[in-house]
Amino acid sequence: MVVSAVLAAALLAAGSPADAATAQPRFTPGAAGAGDPYFPDMGNGGYDVGHYDIRLAFDPKSQAITATTTILATATQDLSRFDLDFQGPLAISALSVNGRTAAFTRSGAQELVITPPSGLRAGSPFTVSLSYSGVPRKIDDPALGVSGWVATKDGAVALNQPIGAATYFPVNDTPEDKATYTQTITVPAGLTVLANGEPGPATTRDGRTTFRWSMNRPMASELSMLAIGDYNVTRGVLAGGLPNITAIGKSIDTVPGQGQVLNQTTAQVVQWESSVYGRYPFDSTGGILADVGVGYALETQSRPVYDQRTSEVDGDLLAHELGHQWFGDSLTPVHWSDIWLNEGFATYSEWLYQEKFNGVPVQRTFEKTYAGEKDWSGKVADPGRDHIFDDLVYNRGAMTLQALRLKIGDRAFFDVLKRWPAEHRYGNVSTQQFIQFVEQLTGRDVGSFFRTWLYQPGKPSVG
Repeated sequence: MVVSAVLAAALLAAGSPADAATAQPRFTPGAAGAGDPYFPDMGNGGYDVGHYDIRLAFDPKSQAITATTTILATATQDLSRFDLDFQGPLAISALSVNGRTAAFTRSGAQELVITPPSGLRAGSPFTVSLSYSGVPRKIDDPALGVSGWVATKDGAVALNQPIGAATYFPVNDTPEDKATYTQTITVPAGLTVLANGEPGPATTRDGRTTFRWSMNRPMASELSMLAIGDYNVTRGVLAGGLPNITAIGKSIDTVPGQGQVLNQTTAQVVQWESSVYGRYPFDSTGGILADVGVGYALETQSRPVYDQRTSEVDGDLLAHELGHQWFGDSLTPVHWSDIWLNEGFATYSEWLYQEKFNGVPVQRTFEKTYAGEKDWSGKVADPGRDHIFDDLVYNRGAMTLQALRLKIGDRAFFDVLKRWPAEHRYGNVSTQQFIQFVEQLTGRDVGSFFRTWLYQPGKPSVG
């Protein structure tokens, strides 16, 4: 058999299968951002986090923390180095990758650039451990408000949406990289610690108590939380056995029976929303009423936080934040531009609650909101970085859902509300995925409808 010179040269250039198997990997740095247009510096590339183990001791007198966070991750490329998000002024005393001391530098406001002793092969698991200490600082963004570690009179509360998690632990701070969490927090005896998920045993020794909390379902970093302080805790169980842990700061727990009301209303709302949206997605529920002074309530995973100073904690508010457990927590947008998939559904949860428990039809709420809305200039599905918490996202998002209900009918609409969170449970979703989902479920072309309501400024016509 004769092989042409051209073919022989090609075979030599390609090499043998054995050569390919023994080829050395080309290690390159992971990206310093996750690619979100609104927050280009948040998150990082080149790896996927599976678990965070946060071990933290807190001194309420100095507000200082001493902590070690261990991160279990998997490389998604051949990594020469990678970044974590980690805000100053916390000082790092030790950093290792796979048990070996690693070099690191800090770049800009939040980039921690880590160079392991040797490259990390794509597909290989690795462990990062950081020990650090200092006084965490909250973030006060002019457009987005306060997030991160917030000092309180009796401790601290960490509320991390959208950019606060890195104020007290190193993190891949992007909604796309969900992970499980354990938080082991040591405080002076007499204080209480609450966090996401389920509690382990608390132990007291030498005047200090250690609390352990575990979130065993995937969670975006912006939905993690921590509350340290003097709390009255109420524990209950929903029908079916779901644990329900609520707490109220003692300084604001001034109404007799308030703790039981919060616990019982939480149970009522979760059970009702489960009948509308399907099985509750986490292993416990609850809520925390705190004197934190941030001016908002937040849908932190499994256990929302309500700020007593500015929020009237009633059924409407609980319906909103607990509705997020399906829409925003279990289902999390790929990009922040899609936040209407959180807030529109949560606001619509309020409307459904008003109809179910207060006799106010959803359509009446829609008509009142439609008539009263003054600013129709933005795009719901692309509001802009500084407008992700504007009324446009909440109110027009909810109006979009009611307009969709009128278009496809109640049967198909409530099928969407139940199947959408079930089929994408614990995942990340986009507006385009939602549109395709509705079209596949109903067999109808709704592209023009959603373009009008979500992507075009101006007041849509109704009726």
